[in-house]
Amino acid sequence: MIPTCPEPIDEIREASRALVREFGFLDKTLAGTDLSPSAVHAVIELGLAGELTAKELSSRLTLEKSTISRLLRSLEDRGEVAASRREEDGRSYGLRLTDQGRATFEAVTLFGKEMVVEALPHLEAASPKDLASALHDYASALQTVRTGVKPSSRLPGFEILEGYQTGMIGDVSALHARTHGPIVGNGPAFESVVSKAMAEFMTRIDHPLNNSWNVVEDRQIIASITIDGQDLGDNIAHLRWFILSERLRGKGLGKRLLAKALAHCEMQGFDEIHLWTLKGLEPARALYERNGFSLVDEYEGDQWGRSVTEQKFVKKS
Repeated sequence: MIPTCPEPIDEIREASRALVREFGFLDKTLAGTDLSPSAVHAVIELGLAGELTAKELSSRLTLEKSTISRLLRSLEDRGEVAASRREEDGRSYGLRLTDQGRATFEAVTLFGKEMVVEALPHLEAASPKDLASALHDYASALQTVRTGVKPSSRLPGFEILEGYQTGMIGDVSALHARTHGPIVGNGPAFESVVSKAMAEFMTRIDHPLNNSWNVVEDRQIIASITIDGQDLGDNIAHLRWFILSERLRGKGLGKRLLAKALAHCEMQGFDEIHLWTLKGLEPARALYERNGFSLVDEYEGDQWGRSVTEQKFVKKS
């Protein structure tokens, strides 16, 4: 039933139409590319996720299966997207951006960020944070009407920041200690090893081979990943300190962080990427394997304070 006071409804509709026009959705192409709006959104979703099936992409874009099939064929023909059979499920194919697709994703991301950065100083009635929250709430409400199901709570407004962030050593060490403490044993040993290794790395973080990506909330890091391109040598990258606050899991943020790290490794031309983790972290293992990592070694180690089973994963270029 339409409320008896229609003015806000008309204003929201008017603002929605203006957004569509300002974003360029009435044009045949979008975001400074020669791609259609649906193709641009497909590239964005694949870039953020790292890998998706056609079904997953269809759900994210709310497009019919036949439309997605045609869209993916055109993107594959252009060399933007490649499909490969998933190792963990031979019946399904994973879709990933090619090098060309990754370049398109980075260009579209820059285009979008520049639009936002240029517009924010002209806001009059809302702060950037309030605007982000309101847009998210409106999109969620529309999704609820369309699907009949209230979407699971997302965490809007989170931006992945590159490089060193104030408090990083303490915040990331604490996240690891709280997450892995039940496995390695609660106490100072594990946290001390992590913080000491991070402190050494921070003296080298500005080297071109190295980088970190972090999510910060209220001046505290709540998710992080690092590539150390120096410590292993032989043109091998070391993926280190990949961690998310427990409340962020299952929301796609881990995929986005890993995609940032892998894109850096591709750009630097590493032959391999190595990582070490603890046995039993199955969601993390599944994410690694979906992104081309293979388990190459498993052994008992006690560097963290007590004996635990460690695993080594390798991704080859």
